[in-house]
Amino acid sequence: MAAKIKKGDRVIVLAGRDKGRSGEVVEVRPVEDRALVRGINMVKRHTRATQQTEGGIISKEMPIQLSNLAVADPKDGKPTRVGFKTLDDGRKVRFAKRSGDLIDG
Repeated sequence: MAAKIKKGDRVIVLAGRDKGRSGEVVEVRPVEDRALVRGINMVKRHTRATQQTEGGIISKEMPIQLSNLAVADPKDGKPTRVGFKTLDDGRKVRFAKRSGDLIDG
């Protein structure tokens, strides 16, 4: 099955602590069914100092379940479902079901 959410997509959080916020997908982990979104699902980690890193309290993003994310419609930025269609030149592309606009260029 083709991926509905890909790296670089603008997504909106549908559920949880960050509901309503949006961000860019940094990494998708299909095996875990999760994605890492910039600035979303931030947690504080208390880390010990090593030779490479400084110790202290570090904020970092944690992966969020794909079911809690929706792709932002390219036309109006609201959450939309994703569909697939094949163009005349044979390319398989994603489109926003809300507006019908193509998500992939």
